[in-house]
Formats: sequence, C-alpha cells, structure tokens
Amino acid sequence: MKHILSIITSLLISVCVFAQSDVTKFLGIPIDGSRSEMVKKLKTKGFKTSPYNNEALEGTFNGMGVRVYVATNGDKVCRIMVCDVNTVDERSIQIRFNNLCRQFEKNPKYLSLQDYTIPDDEDISYNISVKNKRYEAIFYQQPQELSDSVAIREKLLPVITAKFTPEQLENPTEAVQKELVNLSFEYMMDLCSKKPVWFMISEMYGKYYITMFYDNEYNRANGEDL
Repeated sequence: MKHILSIITSLLISVCVFAQSDVTKFLGIPIDGSRSEMVKKLKTKGFKTSPYNNEALEGTFNGMGVRVYVATNGDKVCRIMVCDVNTVDERSIQIRFNNLCRQFEKNPKYLSLQDYTIPDDEDISYNISVKNKRYEAIFYQQPQELSDSVAIREKLLPVITAKFTPEQLENPTEAVQKELVNLSFEYMMDLCSKKPVWFMISEMYGKYYITMFYDNEYNRANGEDL
C-alpha cells in the first residue's frame, strides 16, 4: 500500500498540488484579505481610482485599458472583475476573444480543458441577441507545487482506504490502479477548480467588450448564511 501511495503522491506533486493558502492571483496579488488592502496593492501596480466610479480602478492590463472592480464576501475579497474600457465591433471582439483563449492556452500557469475559440463564420451578434448565447471561456491557475508529501497522503488516505481493502492496495490489479489514478485526477481537479479565471463577451448598445473574472472559490459564499 505504501508503494501505491508513493506513486499517487509523486503524481500529484508533479501535476498539481497545493494548500488552501494558495489562492487565485491577479497580477501576482493573492485574491484575499480586505477590500482596502486589495485596492492599495492594485494601486502599487499603477491602477488609479476611476473618475467616473469611486468603486472602480482604471489602468492597463494585458495591453488594454480596463476598469477593475473588487468584489467581497463578508470582509474577504473573493473576486477581481476586469472590464475593457472601450467597446468594439463584432469582428474585433471575435479576434480579441480568440487571442485571449490562445494566450491562456500557451501560458504554463493555466490549465485548459477545451478549445473555446470562436469560428470565423460565427454570427456573434445574432447568437447573443436572438439565441441568448454566452461566449465564455474558463481556465484554472495551476496550484503551486509542495514538497509536503505527508500532507498529501493524509488527504488521500481516507478516500483510498474507504474504497479499497489493504489486500487490494498491496497487490493492485490493473483496474484498481486505473481507479487510483482516477481518484488522484479527481482530487487534482477539485483543487484546481478553486482557482478559476474566466472571461466572456459582454454587449452594450450593439458594441462589445471583454469581462474577465479572477475568482477565489475559498472565499465565495457556499450557503453558510442560509
């Protein structure tokens, strides 16, 4: 059993392992703490209070003029929303959306699960206005690697021992080994799902812009107040 756990531990460390303190980051800033602290940190990155909205900051992000909004759940920051300042036409937003998809796909900091790019012949305006289609893409920031294999084992061991007997783990069949890998992958994806970064096409008066969301799912509401 120790041998199997060692293999699983190595797999997780090499792919995607992290602690709860490893949260989604925006420009290297952890999305956590109070709103005032976050605003101060964003201002050190060059953002300034918007002259049109005291709740927003303005600046440049990824080469584009944007407005940044800080969302909180209680007293903790849970989301950074980034909106393009300028709107563009249908063809321009398709190019911008697809370019963002490719940038995220090529960035080793992110995990991509599918191709979200929009085909050239797509009628974006019709699909949005008539079919209410949402054009969005979601990626996940890769959790930081840890060397704490003991902590990993402690998290996985209850799940594994509840599903398999010591005998099965001592001499695992091919089916058992496959299931162990699946459990490890599910565990990895659960961790990654706490660090989503996604974006969508937004529309305003027939023009379009990109809205991006950097979410810390640990700080999001999960029904605690119900």
